[in-house]
Amino acid sequence: MILLHFAVAALYAAAAWASWPRAHGTVPNPVRTWLLPLALVLHGYAIFRAIATPAGLDLSFANALSLVAGLAVLVAWASGLLRTLPGVAAVVLPVAALCALGPASGESAHRFAYADEFWATVHISVALLAYALFVVAALQALVLIGLEARLRRGLPLESDGGAPPLLMLERFMFRLVGLGFVLLTATLVSGLLFSEEIFGRPLTFTHKNVFSVAGWLTFAILLFARWRYGWRGRRALRWILAGTLLLVLGYLGSKFVMEVLLRR
Repeated sequence: MILLHFAVAALYAAAAWASWPRAHGTVPNPVRTWLLPLALVLHGYAIFRAIATPAGLDLSFANALSLVAGLAVLVAWASGLLRTLPGVAAVVLPVAALCALGPASGESAHRFAYADEFWATVHISVALLAYALFVVAALQALVLIGLEARLRRGLPLESDGGAPPLLMLERFMFRLVGLGFVLLTATLVSGLLFSEEIFGRPLTFTHKNVFSVAGWLTFAILLFARWRYGWRGRRALRWILAGTLLLVLGYLGSKFVMEVLLRR
């Protein structure tokens, strides 16, 4: 299994290099076409083996980080964003390569206590998919900020692989945000109304829940302002980055503090 995680990381790194425009002349087309799908398939198998243990689901910090990274790559690849904006690939693929190595550290003691509960598993799955959508949107926001900065300085965008107009990219980014917001809303509402049925205990206001609600409010304000006042450009991009940061701090950040720093 350790070798499998390293193989996944190597494939992500190779796919990152192959997706860069300057490498197109050195990497054959069939290799470029199949590198990333192969990495995703192997990553899916590796993370499934890491999480689905005989003792129950293991959603430790390393496994959760690897899973969110894999989902983010899957969303970016399936949506065509990696082909449209090589800058996104240059960020998400190397990060995914590093995250894929996390589960190689071995099995942890952080079991998901409600793995046998169907709705609890659905609740967690929807939440992780929402996080992945927001991560991809945030990466696109970072790239768009860079593209806007080039335009403001009067620089050409040839190095970006002939990217579509910024307005088209921005509309696609807000589709990701809108879908992520719907999934996040479903996660928060189900957790609020059915926490006792799903997890066997009433909802408690932990750091994770507070950050998640703050992230939800950030995206709610952004989408309302986009609809009502036409927010766009750097202001909207910064709100996307802020909302995503709150969600990452809420889930992965709380896991990092509890499991890595406090060893609980």
